[in-house]
Amino acid sequence: MSRSPSSSAQRAREEVAARLRELRLDAGLSGRALSRRAGWHESKTSRIESAKQAAADADITAWCRACGAEGQTADLIAASRAADSMYVQWRRLHRTGMRRAQTSRIPLYESTSLMRVYTCTVVPGLVQTPAYAAALMGAITGFQKTPDDVAEAVAARMERNRVLHGGGHRFALVLEESVLHQRIGDAEVMAGQLGHLLSVMSLPSVSLGVIPHTARRGVWPLETFTLFDSVRVHVELLSAQVTVTAPGEVELYERAFAEQARAAVFGRAARRVITAARDALE
Repeated sequence: MSRSPSSSAQRAREEVAARLRELRLDAGLSGRALSRRAGWHESKTSRIESAKQAAADADITAWCRACGAEGQTADLIAASRAADSMYVQWRRLHRTGMRRAQTSRIPLYESTSLMRVYTCTVVPGLVQTPAYAAALMGAITGFQKTPDDVAEAVAARMERNRVLHGGGHRFALVLEESVLHQRIGDAEVMAGQLGHLLSVMSLPSVSLGVIPHTARRGVWPLETFTLFDSVRVHVELLSAQVTVTAPGEVELYERAFAEQARAAVFGRAARRVITAARDALE
């Protein structure tokens, strides 16, 4: 797997690689000796120890056996899988369709007290209408060439979004004004979506801001990201979702969200921007 654009993911891989190297050294084995026992070329050992190549489950099993440390196998495999999950290609995440990705996030959404979302691309999934979600998911499925289960995925997203109306949760959403003008679906779909945003703004648990085109800002438009409390960030790239958990990086995204929120307008001013976008559809 290629290196993640997130240092959190790469750091996790490096920690697994360092533990494997320590096992080899504790066993008194050279890289060549371990490679011979494991049955592969010495260069593979070097790539794994330098975190240039992720170790597969079978590689870790063979490595631990070669070092006489079979008791470490399960723990190292779990750590390797956790590192691997920090950078997940969308095609892998959607390999059986999009519904599974929606339902798998329900526990995370339900356990989060404060969710903060910034987007410069599309309306956040939390506040999408069924028609908008269907148009967007249809486009994603076609682009990624993954199985088409859009109807089921939309239903799962709407079920997941019930968290908006549950107690004990707060949601802060910041959108670039361009999001309001980017056509996902036809004019009727967009009008319904913009009207829904105006409706969602009245929920006591929701704070929704829009960054106007003319805003003076301290931070440039960034990739879409979601903060789950202060412990986890999901960053959406074209090819993959990156999960950030390193405290220093999470803090960086918190600062970025605060800067974007400072550039945004809320309340009546945000309503005016959204209403103007809806009127422009006519």
